Formats: sequence, C-alpha cells, structure tokens
Amino acid sequence: MVWAWSGRGTGELSRKIHRYVRREVLRDGDRPRAILLNNWEATYFDFDEDKIVSLFDGARDLGMELFLLDDGWFGSKHPRDDDSQGLGDWQTDPRKLPNGLEVLPRKAGEKGLRFGLWFEPEMVNPRSELFEQHPDWLIQQPKREMQLQRNQMVLDLANPDAREFAFRVLHDTLCANPGISYVKWDCNRYLTQPGSPSLGRDRQSHLQVEYVRALYGIMERLAELHPGVEVMMCSGGGGRVDYGAMRFAHELWPSDMTDPVKRIFIQWGYSFFYPAMAVANHVTRWGKRPLKFAFDVAMSGRLGMDMDVDKLCCGDRAFARSAIEAYKGIREVVQFGELYRLESPYDGGRSSLMYLRAERAVVFAYSPSEAPAAPLRLKGLDPERRYHVREINLPLGSRGVRRTVEGRSLMETGLPLPAFGPFGSGVYEVVPEP
Repeated sequence: MVWAWSGRGTGELSRKIHRYVRREVLRDGDRPRAILLNNWEATYFDFDEDKIVSLFDGARDLGMELFLLDDGWFGSKHPRDDDSQGLGDWQTDPRKLPNGLEVLPRKAGEKGLRFGLWFEPEMVNPRSELFEQHPDWLIQQPKREMQLQRNQMVLDLANPDAREFAFRVLHDTLCANPGISYVKWDCNRYLTQPGSPSLGRDRQSHLQVEYVRALYGIMERLAELHPGVEVMMCSGGGGRVDYGAMRFAHELWPSDMTDPVKRIFIQWGYSFFYPAMAVANHVTRWGKRPLKFAFDVAMSGRLGMDMDVDKLCCGDRAFARSAIEAYKGIREVVQFGELYRLESPYDGGRSSLMYLRAERAVVFAYSPSEAPAAPLRLKGLDPERRYHVREINLPLGSRGVRRTVEGRSLMETGLPLPAFGPFGSGVYEVVPEP
C-alpha cells in the first residue's frame, strides 16, 4: 500500500505522489526521457531493413533522439508477418533483416539515434517453433480446448524452464546487441483457463501469485544486468501500470488509443498517480486531428511520434521539427515540474494544466470542441514577481500571445486566452523577470 495525505485537495496530493514515484518507484526518476520515433503505425508488420533505416534519416532530421522497432522483426519458420504466428521464435526474420538485428543499432548510432526494440517474452502463438517443441509450457487446463486471445497463449512462468526462456529472450538479445538501450515490454492478452502443468494438483490456486513473482524476478534480474537499458511497460496499452511493476521500468504506455481528443482525458486520469515523465504520449494520425493539436497534447508528457515521417509534407515536416525543438526547451519543466490541473476536460469545452519548476512554468490549454475567449487562472506562482508570458509551438510565421504580467494577476484575474475552435490548443511559457 502507498499512502499520501493532503489538506488542500487532489492537486497537492498528486504532487506528493509524483515526488514519491520519481524518487522511489521509477528507474532513473531523475533523468530526462528521450524523444522517440516508433515505426508501428508507420509500417505495422510490413517493413524491411531499408525501410527502417530510411526512418532513421527522418527521425534525425526532425530532432528525435531514440528509434523504436516494434513488432514484426522475428520468426524464421513462422515469420511474424501478422499477429497469427511467430511469437516465441525470437530469431531475426532473415527476409526482413538479412543482415541480422545487430546492423540496426549501429546504423541508428551513425545517425545520432539510440535504438530500442519490442518484445513480448511471455507469449506464444500456436503457429511457432516454441509451441511445437514445448506445448507443456503454456498456461492451460487439461481436457479443455485452448482459448486464444490475439491468436496467442501465455507461457507458464511458474515453470522454471519457461521462466528461464522468457528471461533469455531479452538477456541474450541485449548481450548480443549492446547498442539496444530501450525495450518496449508488451503483453497483449490476459489469463484465462488458469492452469499450470508445472504445479501439482493441490497448488493450482497458487498460479497467479507465482506468475507475478516470477515475472518480477525476471524484470529484476534484467534491471540488474542491463542497468543502462530503459523499459516501457506497454501491456496492451494501460496494463502493468501499478507501482509494483513500474519499479522495473522508466515509463508506461497509457493506452493504445492515441487520438489526441481521447488522450486529453486519458492523460488527465493518469496525472493523479504518475508524473509526466512516466507517461509516453505519441503524435499519430488517429482521429486525423491537426498536427499542432496532436503535438500540444503529446508534449504534456514524454513526447514521441508514431507515423511514417517519410510521408510528411514539407509544411508538416517543418512544423514537427519546430515542435520537437520547442519541447526540448520545456522538457525539464514538464518532466520534473510540479503539476497543477487548472481546468478539467470533464467540466467544459476547454481543459488546461501547468507545470512549475524553479518558478518557470509551462501551461497547456486544449479545446476538443469550441471554447469562448476566457481568462485562465494559473497557480503556484509568486504573487509579487512579474512574469513574461510567451506562446510557443506556434504555426510557422505566427506570433501568438506575448505579455508581461504580475504573478498575482495571473493567479487572480488570469491569463487572457482567445477563443478556441474545434481542436484548438495553446502552449505558453511563463518565465519570471530577472
């Protein structure tokens, strides 16, 4: 159990929890998180070495720092061309990557990028060599037909051999490829028919406890042996975000829903329990929202992109480059600052929040629909100081809001904001006068 108390509402409560999580839960909670490009929504399973390497150039051009190769890089006899086969066979697919996996971290490094890789080590497809060789390694109940979810089953981690296999999947790959510095740890189905061939008849009720203990044991060994490798907990989007699992990770994937309109609500909920540095937010094409709106929403956490940057038009590419540069300028305020939730997305057409660090603040305001012009009251500032307010992440050529205001006025009267149309948004930097 984790207990916290506040005499001044949920804002103070979550700020206390954020400090605790950065200090006691997250790995490297004092280190800024990198800006990431993921290939999943750019290519899905359809890629080869040339395509992935081409994305490196786009990532570097936009100012990215880390590239993540997602699902689909493995399988020989049963190549991972869709989600129906290959899970469990963690050898590089020779058709997609004829030069092996090791060439990709090297080529990414030549472009100034770190390299990350997707794993789902606890899972197996029936169409896999692992299943053919070890059908007894699966969680299952005797005399019952297997129930597949996403065409896959779960390895019985209560079985020492299956547990060692899951550990070796990651450990051996990381040892053979020291250029990999990031892992996306996925888990895309939950347990059904909870039976363990490795446990006795009188210990079947122990399975789910033994499974979690074994899983945490694997994660702990990997963290000790590969301390420089960052881990994202994905688990189908939104799973394994408990503080127990997150002791072994750096960040979480809050949801597979990446439409920024939905993400405003999703990220608002997570903000009660996790600091922004732990919440991975990616700019995607889901919902077909304006690119600025998508960036503004994603910039309030750990920023990333999940799209084919080769297909961006010149204007979108220029804006994305500018937005990433703007995020670098506010990253430490967002990732380490104290959070103040200002306007709830559940209460009206506009929602807003701000981060404050060393008297420097960053304010985010979003409007999924329409919102009239109205002042936005800030919090946490010094009422006696004057602050320069500057709108950032603007469309190229725009000027936006610029003013100098006393802290007391910003908190009592508010920062005047214009009317927002559907999918309108603004990001404002608030800096005290010297």
